[in-house]
Amino acid sequence: MQTSIFNVLTWAKPPVTLLAPPFQTFPSLLIIAPRRKLKYNNNFKGRTKKEGNYHRSRSGSRGGIYRAMPCSSIVTTDNTRADVGGGGEENGRFRKFKLNHSTFLASLMPKKEIGADRFIEAHPFYDGRGAIIAIFDSGVDPAAAGLQLTSDGKPKILDVIDCTGSGDVDTSKVVKADGDGRIRGASGWASLVVSSSWKNPSGEWHVGYKLVYELFTNSLISRLKKERKKKWDEKNQEEIAKAVMHLDKFEQKHTKVEDPKLKRVRGDLQNRMDILRNQADTYDDKGPVIDAVVWHDGEVWRVALDTQSLEDDTKSGKLADFVPLTNYRIERKYGVFSKLDACTFVVNVYDEGNILSIVTDSSPHGTHVAGIAAAFHPQEPLLNGVAPGAQLISCKIGDLRLGSMETGTGLTRALIAAVEVVNEHCLIFVSSAGNSGPALSTVGAPGGTSSSIIGVGAYVSPAMAAGAHSVVEPPAEGLEYTWSSRGPTADGDLGVCISAPGGAVAPVPTWTLQGRMLMNGTSMASPSACGGIALLISAMKGEGITVSPYSVRKALENTSIPVGGLPEDKLTTGQGLMQVDKAYEYIQKSQDFPCVWYQIKINQSGKSTPTSRGIYLRESTACQHSTEWAVQIEPKFHEGASKLDELVPFEECIELHSSDNAVLRVPEYLLLTHNGRTFNIIVDPMNLRDGLHYYEVYGIDCKAPWRGPLFRIPITITKPKAVMNQPPLVSFSRMSFLPGHIERRYIEVPLGASWVEATIQTSGFDTTRRFFIDTVQICPLRRPIKLERVITFSSPTTKSFAFPVVGGQTMELAIAQFWSSGMGSHETTIVDFEIVFHGIGVNKTEVVLDGSEAPIRIEAEALLASEKLAPTAVLNKIRVPYRPIEAKLCTLPSNRDKLPSGKQILALTLTYKFKLEDGAEVKPYIPLLNNRIYDTKFESQFYMISDTNKRVYAMGDCYPKSSKLIKGAYTLQLYLRHDNVQYLEKMKQLVLFLERNMEEKDVVRLNFFSEPDGPVMGNGTFKSSVLVPGKKEAFYLSPPNQDKLPKNSSQGSILVGAISHGKLSYAGQEEGKDPRKNPVSYQISYLIPPSKTDEDKRKGYSAACTKPIAERLEEEVRDAKLKVFGSLKQDTDEGRSEWKKLAQLLKSEYPEYTPLLVKIMESLLSRDNIDDKTRHYDEVIDAATEVIDGIDRDELAKFFSLKSDPEDEEAEKNKKKMETSRDQLAQALYQKGLALAEIETLKGEKASVLAAIEGTKDSDQTGGQSAVGSDVQSDLFEENFKELTKWVDLKSSKYGTLSVLRERRCGRLGTALKVVNEMIQDDGEPPKKKLYELKLSLLDEIGWSHLSTYERQWMHVRFPPSLPLF
Repeated sequence: MQTSIFNVLTWAKPPVTLLAPPFQTFPSLLIIAPRRKLKYNNNFKGRTKKEGNYHRSRSGSRGGIYRAMPCSSIVTTDNTRADVGGGGEENGRFRKFKLNHSTFLASLMPKKEIGADRFIEAHPFYDGRGAIIAIFDSGVDPAAAGLQLTSDGKPKILDVIDCTGSGDVDTSKVVKADGDGRIRGASGWASLVVSSSWKNPSGEWHVGYKLVYELFTNSLISRLKKERKKKWDEKNQEEIAKAVMHLDKFEQKHTKVEDPKLKRVRGDLQNRMDILRNQADTYDDKGPVIDAVVWHDGEVWRVALDTQSLEDDTKSGKLADFVPLTNYRIERKYGVFSKLDACTFVVNVYDEGNILSIVTDSSPHGTHVAGIAAAFHPQEPLLNGVAPGAQLISCKIGDLRLGSMETGTGLTRALIAAVEVVNEHCLIFVSSAGNSGPALSTVGAPGGTSSSIIGVGAYVSPAMAAGAHSVVEPPAEGLEYTWSSRGPTADGDLGVCISAPGGAVAPVPTWTLQGRMLMNGTSMASPSACGGIALLISAMKGEGITVSPYSVRKALENTSIPVGGLPEDKLTTGQGLMQVDKAYEYIQKSQDFPCVWYQIKINQSGKSTPTSRGIYLRESTACQHSTEWAVQIEPKFHEGASKLDELVPFEECIELHSSDNAVLRVPEYLLLTHNGRTFNIIVDPMNLRDGLHYYEVYGIDCKAPWRGPLFRIPITITKPKAVMNQPPLVSFSRMSFLPGHIERRYIEVPLGASWVEATIQTSGFDTTRRFFIDTVQICPLRRPIKLERVITFSSPTTKSFAFPVVGGQTMELAIAQFWSSGMGSHETTIVDFEIVFHGIGVNKTEVVLDGSEAPIRIEAEALLASEKLAPTAVLNKIRVPYRPIEAKLCTLPSNRDKLPSGKQILALTLTYKFKLEDGAEVKPYIPLLNNRIYDTKFESQFYMISDTNKRVYAMGDCYPKSSKLIKGAYTLQLYLRHDNVQYLEKMKQLVLFLERNMEEKDVVRLNFFSEPDGPVMGNGTFKSSVLVPGKKEAFYLSPPNQDKLPKNSSQGSILVGAISHGKLSYAGQEEGKDPRKNPVSYQISYLIPPSKTDEDKRKGYSAACTKPIAERLEEEVRDAKLKVFGSLKQDTDEGRSEWKKLAQLLKSEYPEYTPLLVKIMESLLSRDNIDDKTRHYDEVIDAATEVIDGIDRDELAKFFSLKSDPEDEEAEKNKKKMETSRDQLAQALYQKGLALAEIETLKGEKASVLAAIEGTKDSDQTGGQSAVGSDVQSDLFEENFKELTKWVDLKSSKYGTLSVLRERRCGRLGTALKVVNEMIQDDGEPPKKKLYELKLSLLDEIGWSHLSTYERQWMHVRFPPSLPLF
């Protein structure tokens, strides 16, 4: 995601480097959550267990109950001046200590580790006051403990914003109140009473509604569903008990039921009981609906909600009793939906009242982050956040529609909101490094992607381990969490700037029903660091020291305490554990020096690209000779810097240092001016041993060496071990592990290798051990390839696994014993690890079959050792291409979509239509946009799939998921945002694929042959062989047979699958037949060709041509007249008069022509706005009767009593004619029956129905009353109904409504309801609204209020009035 906003949000406007993020987008972590599997690059088995670590993987998979956010915390402040201090000596490590009550509480919210407690003790008024922290996360609950006031009594939270749009409500509909102060709510449930005390000068009320579950997290919804289901079950059991009682009384009175009428009555009672029981099994609570009302009181926009549907007490939650809210930043007030959910919300109004944003959090994560940074607990100061005096802005970027994952829209709006608060753009960005360690180069976006952001790693101290984590025996020294991401970045930057405590017990939202929760991760470390920075800013503002992001960062880096004693530990911890007090001393001392950021650009001499921020020699070829690198250092000043007073006088004498002169050679001095300088570095890695090496070149101010490094150039060298054995094997024996220990090995993967078979053997320990095993390869122009495994050993044993590799690229193998695994045990774990490389080289990796009958020739060879060649290929997915039928480009109206430059963001909505002949799981696939969020030019993408009723079945973003859809027609809308209209214009014809997984029985398995004509001749099948190095072998891949293609697969669609060539050495005979389960597979695709010519159509056309020309002409003229007649509109009296005249004329011209009579009946049925309904239905009855009388029913009955010969062409033609006549007869009988029932209802002829209803309610009179209702002499309805039963199944969805009406008029409401349910289930397509309205009326008539309420809630899901906002 790259928009112009990123160009204005860094203080000195350095270029923002947005690299392809390694392994996940925004790193995330949350504890106390079920473990989920992660997948990487589709070919890798991901990490199956990771304590509290849930984030988005490289392939876009998402995990975790509470999807944790990046916690990009931003400290904002005004531009002011003041003074500084030296480095710190305390190393933050604890030995031989015991917790008491105070130290235990302090360990829950760690501050001692970073010197924050010492700083506040020395400077009690510099506790964050004057600093504003914007939390880019899942949202902050303003009612959470410690988040109401600052330490000096100011409001803690200045604003709460939903930047995602997930809480948006369309309130563009405007209504007026009647004389009683009532308005019609958007939900349509009932009229709403507005309070007479509310001022509304215009008298206009904007109305909208929201399904409240759309505002809640999955965990809250789960809790509410359980509690609501319990209450619903109680009501349902009461009704079941009544139904059982009525049935029991009936059976006691009628011990022997033989009379058909009594059998139907008993069946009705049984049906009622069955419906109630079945409803309990199929209960799926979609949640209550809340009505929203927005109005302008003459000063501000006001909002009120009607939440009666959430309350048990019908007197609670009324609209008129709601205390109106306005935009949070104006009055800083919030509401709670109900006591049951205990969920806090705030509101914001946009676009002149047309959009209401109801803001709730999308997980507890954001509130937890806010608590770490700035919570204030006056009664228990030890639980304060790091900066209790700081104020907060909550920018929710976690979209509830996506399970709390961030979106580009959310990030852009959050940045706009942050800039709006601080007009001068003086922002300091702090972000988590990520949770994808322990391997190197796992630092995520954005923490490691830009030097303008302070990336923070996660540190755990002994006190945190003992207190917050409650381990049996804490470590003797502090260390980085095992899963904390490591540098360097792909372009050589350190990636991790500093470290901070990565765990805390902090406040969480009220809906969790607890005050605090333990979470750990780098997204806990970043708010800890952010709070520390807020302390520094508070002091700088208080002392009049100019606040600069670069002076703050420099102070943090130059005063941090190293964690670990090796140079390469910086790749894990950055410059070390931050120390607030020492950093402030440094700032005080440095205040008179220019606030300058040193931009570093590095190129290898002789090459203009790529430009990097460090030097990263990873491959073996780079370590075989010396290299020279050109380093450009350019000072960057703030935007308003004076040319004469600041730029011209700037001149620094820099002494250059190398951390190892034997490896790095640099000039001794550099005179640096405003325009920058370039110098060269020579790197000589030839004499280094195999493994990891880290060095730095840094510049010291000659006049003030105490300032420490003004800039650093990181140099990382990984010298891989060459694999010389034959067969290619490498082993690492007797590696010793203690908790938190990491062993790294670097291997040059042999050319030709494509997969690895690895074995790990453990020994020498007692209690359970948990190991992380990571491998990483970095390849050009693609995201790093990473394997993640967590293996738990309950006893010494051996485990094997396989994974793909890329030949010729260095592979890091990182083996780590989890930091808390084995604590309390003094046994050392011994690990033996063996890797065997395998590879089969082929001339075609990704195979494309063009739709012809020609096979594809594939050559294979073993490049390392003998391998078994056993090719297998399947096609298991189908992708159908679509182009948009509509493209709408608009300018977004609200200020939340207005960039700081004044430019308004534009939105393009593309509409696609598709139809499914059968139910299926489908997934949108957009090759240009999918699986990219930070490395795409488009700010945001979002899609929505809905049916013809506007019911939304799926929503997603750049990481689409499969959604289960039933048979029917659907609309997919794709929403793209950017500020450049030219980019969006180019996307108006964007091709989108719908990808569908084929059922296992439909999967196409391809065949292999040893000769090119094998697919045609059917001989020469190729199964397997043994490949010997140096000798190639060829075989042919056959395209699929046409009869094996999926039905309804259209021309241009693509079948997609996988092909593999080898199998694991330890695989069994039956294993390896599925290429998707083999360690290495490649994509294979087949383009579906044009379908075969339909011979039946050609025959039909030939037969039609045999008629005489005059007869054909007469038929064409007649059909044209009917077409015109059918298109006539009947909206006005004049139109109806013209229609009637033409109908009479056509009837006289074509007497007894059944299609004409059917067309007349259909035209009558299509009329709207009918005044005299009785007369209208009489006309329908007359028209239907004409159709019925015009069909020879005896001839029809005679025909269908005999079987026709399917081989006889004339007989088949006559069969189709007869089937058409039968369908016309059935439709006429059906419509006549409906019209008769409507007339009966209109005239109030319900006596028999009412008698039957009373009978079912009073068991003593059941038989008699039912008998009365059943003994009514056959009337027109009954006669018509019986006639229809001769021709069609009246339980089908097409004609079942008539059965329902018959059962209803006979008082058998249970049976009627059963028929409606069967019709709904048999419909097979998006349901028809009239069926559910009929069901609702039956439920109301029976008196099952709990079921009618349940169905009405579902009506808003199935039949919403409009699509939701993007």
